[in-house]
Amino acid sequence: MTEVVVGLDLGTGGVRAIAVDLQGQIIAQTTRSYPLLTPQLGWTEQNSSDWVEASLDALFDVVQQLDGHQAIALGLSGQMHGMVPLDADGTAIRPAILWNDQRTGKAVEAIEAIIPRQELIQRSGNPAITGFQLPKLVWLRTEEPQAYARLWQVLLPKDYLGYVLTGEPVTEPSDASGVGCLNLANRQWDTDILNALNINPALFPPLVESTAIAGQLKSEIATRVGLPAGLPVVAGGGDNAAAAIGLGISSSDLNRGSLSIGTSGVIFAPCDHPIPDPKGRVHLFCHVDGGYHLLGVTLAAGGSLRWYRDTLAPHIPYTDLMDLAQRSLPGARGVLFLPHLSGERSPHLDPDTRGAFVNLSLAHTQADTTRAVLEGVAFSLRAALEVISVITPVHQLLATGGGARSTIWLQILADILQTELIAPKAEEGAAYGAAILAMVGVGAYPNLAAAFKMLPQDSNVVQPQANPVYEAGFERFKLLYDALKAVR
Repeated sequence: MTEVVVGLDLGTGGVRAIAVDLQGQIIAQTTRSYPLLTPQLGWTEQNSSDWVEASLDALFDVVQQLDGHQAIALGLSGQMHGMVPLDADGTAIRPAILWNDQRTGKAVEAIEAIIPRQELIQRSGNPAITGFQLPKLVWLRTEEPQAYARLWQVLLPKDYLGYVLTGEPVTEPSDASGVGCLNLANRQWDTDILNALNINPALFPPLVESTAIAGQLKSEIATRVGLPAGLPVVAGGGDNAAAAIGLGISSSDLNRGSLSIGTSGVIFAPCDHPIPDPKGRVHLFCHVDGGYHLLGVTLAAGGSLRWYRDTLAPHIPYTDLMDLAQRSLPGARGVLFLPHLSGERSPHLDPDTRGAFVNLSLAHTQADTTRAVLEGVAFSLRAALEVISVITPVHQLLATGGGARSTIWLQILADILQTELIAPKAEEGAAYGAAILAMVGVGAYPNLAAAFKMLPQDSNVVQPQANPVYEAGFERFKLLYDALKAVR
């Protein structure tokens, strides 16, 4: 029987499960969705039970497609920063609070009143941030003390799923470094931070390497999904780090990073030492290969285009919108768009900032406003890239996600970022990276470098073209953010 590994990515919109043979070919795949809960303005939650049911259904579906292939391991990936609080019975106390939840502003202030921001950045690589797990835990203690009193363990989304599958509560550095209290120097929970906040370090699970076997598949789960009981479950990685592994991006090659244009826009830049931005304007996390990576995030990238279409052009297909954008000129004939529709991460760390169209006139057309949205997202990403480049310059970015399928948007991004973009012919995302980590975890490959050799090399290269209109537009873009902040 041909051996395969299974990769599972627990995303915000749904879960994706794939089976990959040891030559890197996808043998089976499926997705399952689950609802997003928004009980109050700025809150985002999901029921962890929905994750479990969707994941088990997805695994069952993949197993039905295996047709003579034998699974030898399961690797995990998932959305970062979420909080799943468990009681002593291993039952979720409340719905999970997600990465894009913005309720924890006061908790962030409380943390930084006890631990100065600069010290937090030096220890954990990041300031306290509303979306991270640590402020959620502080919020829970303040706002839902009865729930906090029941706490036995607090897990990240993919690690909760791993706990359900194996009965073992563990995490690994790439995801744990997005909690807010992992010491990046020793890649362990920072007990000085937790003790200062009067939080018991035992609430957090033990850390293992990303390629380590976290546990074995429980027999009752194996029976339900059709996988072998005792199947090794490999710890895996946070979604961005796992997706980078699926693209062959590692801290052994600092010239190449990635650019993802999905709901959010993410620049991923590997580095071999934990050097944070002194102001914490971009994230510093552990990579799954033992190194580190910087992460610049625009919260509403493809999300801005989706909002624009749903609100202002509901009957126009995305392909037609891209054709419209091409009819305008670089600089969108002076129209500027600020894509901060969900607040903003990099480089502003400002949950209260908002989006805007500026400089509209009667002469402007839908082509201009559409192009302005695409350019505004690119300007926002450039603001993050300028911070990253001071610490670890990257010369190529592998462009992925739905936005990277647009020729016009790719060229706009290359020109504004002034960076060579490479659009891979095949892009399989975080589930694929989780599968590669599982291969290494069970010894199918001795290390990640050996596994990377099976990845396809064919790709389309987009060269940046210098355009003074974009340079001037970027300067106006930065002034616009400052001006709107002043009048907020």
